[in-house]
Amino acid sequence: MNELHYRITRRVSEFISHANLTLNTEFSAPAIRFDIRGKTAGMALLQRWQLRFNPVLLAENPDAFIEEVVPHEVSHLIVFARFGRVRPHGKEWQSVMSQVFDVQPKTTHSFDIKSVEGKTFPYHCECDVIPLSVRRHNKVQRQQVQYVCRRCKQPLVWKPSSP
Repeated sequence: MNELHYRITRRVSEFISHANLTLNTEFSAPAIRFDIRGKTAGMALLQRWQLRFNPVLLAENPDAFIEEVVPHEVSHLIVFARFGRVRPHGKEWQSVMSQVFDVQPKTTHSFDIKSVEGKTFPYHCECDVIPLSVRRHNKVQRQQVQYVCRRCKQPLVWKPSSP
């Protein structure tokens, strides 16, 4: 385990201990993995009582990870244990973030994701060119889905560049 992984693991334990003390509960420390790829910073697997973190974004943003991503994901576990399935960033989650952990409840991170961004494909509508991820592009090509522009409401169409 490298030093950043150790710091994250220790911080998760601190947040769990704080929640136990504040809420008079006995939650155990979750399993932790550092294996998320792409733009996602962290993920809580509720029924497995497990947290997953993105090692690249962690290495690039260690302090923000420790202060924002860790309580965000731990809050998901706490909310699931106390309330069952509820809206992911609903009032219960916001309450745990702000009242138990004293952290502003932000639903998404604002990290620079250039280093983890994958290949994109330019899709066109009437008002713009919108990059779609490989996954979304493949779904369009397999005719599983059709995306529309949020502004002009027109279908997005891929126009491959000529060789």
